[in-house]
Amino acid sequence: MPASHVTASSDRPDRPNGAGPMAGRPASDPCRDGPDRPWRAASARLSGGVSMHSFVTAWAQWASRLAAAPDRQQKLAVQARDSFARLISDAVLPRTEGEPPFAPGPHDHRFDHPDWQKPPFRMWQQGFLAIEDWWDAATDSLPGLDRQDARRARFMARQMLDVMSPSNCLALNPEIIAASVASGGQNLVRGLQGMAHDLGQILTQSPDPVPDGFDVGTVLAATPGRVVLRTDLFELIRYAPKTAQVWAEPVLIVPACIMKYYVLDLSARNSLVRDLVAKGFTVFLISWVNPTAAQASLSLDDYRRDGVMAALQAVTKILPGPKVHAVGYCLGGTMLAIAAACMAREGDDRLASITLMAAQIDFAETGELLLFADEVQVSRVEDLMAARGAIDRPKRARTFSVIRSDDLIWTRAMRRYFLGEEDHSTDMGVWLADPTRLPATMHSQYLRRLFLGNRLSTNRFEVEGEVISMTDLRAPMFVIATETDHIAPWQSVYKTQLFTVCDLTFVLTNGGHTSGIINPPGAEGAHHRWSHRPAHGPYTDPEAWLAQAPLQDGSWWPRWQDWLADHSSTRVPPRTAKTKDLGAAPGSYVFQA
Repeated sequence: MPASHVTASSDRPDRPNGAGPMAGRPASDPCRDGPDRPWRAASARLSGGVSMHSFVTAWAQWASRLAAAPDRQQKLAVQARDSFARLISDAVLPRTEGEPPFAPGPHDHRFDHPDWQKPPFRMWQQGFLAIEDWWDAATDSLPGLDRQDARRARFMARQMLDVMSPSNCLALNPEIIAASVASGGQNLVRGLQGMAHDLGQILTQSPDPVPDGFDVGTVLAATPGRVVLRTDLFELIRYAPKTAQVWAEPVLIVPACIMKYYVLDLSARNSLVRDLVAKGFTVFLISWVNPTAAQASLSLDDYRRDGVMAALQAVTKILPGPKVHAVGYCLGGTMLAIAAACMAREGDDRLASITLMAAQIDFAETGELLLFADEVQVSRVEDLMAARGAIDRPKRARTFSVIRSDDLIWTRAMRRYFLGEEDHSTDMGVWLADPTRLPATMHSQYLRRLFLGNRLSTNRFEVEGEVISMTDLRAPMFVIATETDHIAPWQSVYKTQLFTVCDLTFVLTNGGHTSGIINPPGAEGAHHRWSHRPAHGPYTDPEAWLAQAPLQDGSWWPRWQDWLADHSSTRVPPRTAKTKDLGAAPGSYVFQA
């Protein structure tokens, strides 16, 4: 029997083909009430939805395994001795040229100021980096230690070290000292004012107003268009053509429902939507509703059926005849892949192509986000959602920030609270501060079925009673990953090639989860690598591919647009259709708080 026709109802990761009275429901349904649920929900609110159980257990496991590994203890002792010797040598005979004994990581900007290379600051910096280096070695894998426990132990060590960094201390940071002397301490006054403002925001949960010059609808999300469909779940925007001839096949964009859509339509200089329209494509885009507690029961399948498929149905009704180029970003790409596999199973061939941007179908290598995804942590998040009906973006944003706390938390805190610098307003920053929510049921299913169960790539993800398979996809695919993505690591996105057999073009671009996607032509330092795998072509592992894929300067946007054109039929005059006009873009859902 084909994989796409095997049923798998249970949500338990260890029962891939089970069924039972709870079939189709999460093992821990966030909408179920129990006598202890209110207490657990209150506890989850106090901890911000974070459970330390897994981290404490991992720390204990690491300590016990290290205690039983005398060889590793000896190696760590030797490393400590050698590091101390290198520090003494550098302090006595500091080098003015070449690399220092210890260097910060690529994302660590705490020691960028040149005065960190002067005594005594260099000694403090090098001592701290030496300790970091030692702890990285100490929390490396050990015989008998679970890989996830080892990673959690390293994560906790890093968090503790980040707190104790000399860059966080007024008296040890040369940049703060120089700024305080130059301004007569006014930087510290401004820093205290900034801290008071931020604390007030945290306590009142009131975001800052949109800065001048970044208004949504006039500066951001300003590409001309009309809302042609509005449902309880989304608004569908059709953008006005800019060229005398357009490609016959329209483009339907599915953004992630965990973010406002206009990350793909920022300022005119870096709007992916505007650029597509200017290149002669007819673009439709989904603007998701910002769900409230009343929509807590919305499920993953609701988003597929009443979101992606409903939007596709509307596009093909407005422009009947040609197939549709479907594009999905982040979680929107995962939902698009699910919808496309379901369509393929049913013989629905309305897709001309599939583009996945920083989107995963395999969740075995989701980077450090997996540190926050186990049964204990997911249950904690479900308890938190039980009281609110949804999880908001600030909570998720804090999780993402903690993963790179040296740069995203401590560097910003130092510059804002000690140097008194105001956060510089950018279009991306305004979008990041625009909060969204995820409904409780959908988020629970996402965590359990995809993060914990990894069902999609293993042919265990059920849609309407039958399992779907990525190998059923026949439409050509264009898959984009970004080099420094800490949400969807590029190696994980690359594995889309392992679970599909269709014609596939893969691109790896510079930047992170968002900056790599919003990477327009002319962007400073833009580069990318790409390759094409024909249908049923051989698979190359990520590291081997990286070694042989040539680096090319420039944005990936033009390459993708050429690929879309190559998979389109012909140019035609822009078609008009009698549709409901529900107002101008960006619509109303984008303004929901």
